[in-house]
Amino acid sequence: MAYDITVIIDDLPGALASVGQALGSSGINIEGYCSQVFGGKSYLHVLVEYPSGSKEALEKIGLQISQEREVLTIDMPDTPGALGEVAGKIASAGVNIDMVYMATRSRLVVIAYDLDRAKAAL
Repeated sequence: MAYDITVIIDDLPGALASVGQALGSSGINIEGYCSQVFGGKSYLHVLVEYPSGSKEALEKIGLQISQEREVLTIDMPDTPGALGEVAGKIASAGVNIDMVYMATRSRLVVIAYDLDRAKAAL
């Protein structure tokens, strides 16, 4: 099972490095990530398998997980139209995708409130 954890960090040099180092030192593998900057803060989404270990590692450096959600990860071909096909199937099931990012070149991370219906659609 995969989880997206959201960590709000300062938009400063070294902030991302400290998160990566804290998780790595605790044996937590980062399977994917993305961030958005707004108002001097970076909203960092990190894909992990073990959110409880991540929480402990981040608390040691004074950070908290602001949100934790189970996510759907989809291995898909690296071909034109693949994203449209996957998103179309989920949309056909009446599920709205709240957030999406690539964990690797061919591994898509989908965050949706109705994860069961999204899984069933695929």
